[in-house]
Amino acid sequence: MEQDSHCTAERELLEAVSRITTSSTTSPSDEEENEPKAEISCQVRKENPEKDDTQDSSATLSPNSSMTTKELQEYWRNEKRQCKQIKLLFEIPSTRIVEHHLSKYVMYKIIILQTGSFDSNKSVIERRYSDFEKLHRNLLEEFSEELEDVTFPKKTLTGNFTEEIINERKLAFKDYLRLLYAMKYIRRSKKFIDFLTRPELQEAYGCLRGGQYTKALEILLEVIGLQERLTRGNPVAIVPTLCAIVVCHKDLENPASAFEYGEKALSRLCVHTSHRYYMPLLETMIALAYELGKDFLSLQEKLEEWKTKKDPVRVFTLKELAVREYVR
Repeated sequence: MEQDSHCTAERELLEAVSRITTSSTTSPSDEEENEPKAEISCQVRKENPEKDDTQDSSATLSPNSSMTTKELQEYWRNEKRQCKQIKLLFEIPSTRIVEHHLSKYVMYKIIILQTGSFDSNKSVIERRYSDFEKLHRNLLEEFSEELEDVTFPKKTLTGNFTEEIINERKLAFKDYLRLLYAMKYIRRSKKFIDFLTRPELQEAYGCLRGGQYTKALEILLEVIGLQERLTRGNPVAIVPTLCAIVVCHKDLENPASAFEYGEKALSRLCVHTSHRYYMPLLETMIALAYELGKDFLSLQEKLEEWKTKKDPVRVFTLKELAVREYVR
């Protein structure tokens, strides 16, 4: 009976793998994207010439022979999640006028939420006109054809702080974000994702470098949900943020929470053992497992296996890597 159950489990796992493989090779529709629509995140994406972690991890993935059954199941579970349809909506419900020294500008409050179900984890950010303007200018460098029919709100010499102009821009920026998100190559681009997440991440890492771990953790936990949605087809992209959360929890003496987020990061690196965060994360997880009284032998084996395959070079600690992120 036990052998039959084991065989049945193996068959179910193989069937799940087959279903995911089939869905991930389905060709995307050629239909034009004039309106925002659900995205199958595992579709082939346009190559971006910029070299970054987002691109490096977008190569075809495959499980390896050294993965345990539990890791293999988690890998395919993640793959299946990445192929789920997602669609984000952008709302700009309010603004505020900021006066700082000799400057005065309007901050637009942007709410980003996922459609299809009640979204209790909506993301809230603020951006000013110059942020939108910089985004548009950067996108034109790479997506000039896609943006031919997109109108960007023009500057005005006077009246920028009148209620009429502010309300017009609120609607214009909402439509602008909707149109950008409707174009798959733009919504997957580093420039678009950076517009929505980089300021908050820069602030969080600045706090981390300054030893303000509570403040850094608060910001990182707010931004990672949005970052994960925007990079749904590329789970490795959020590994640095997950590891920064591990560092904050560890330095705040919350080993259980640090271990929890470490496991999330490690599950995304199970087929990316050459990633710069892999070994430092393993070392941190071994120390946390020992502190928590958890089994760390399997982690130790992975670390030793990694060391035998790599040349002996100096590797940064997890914290040393984290403080090097988003340096202005």
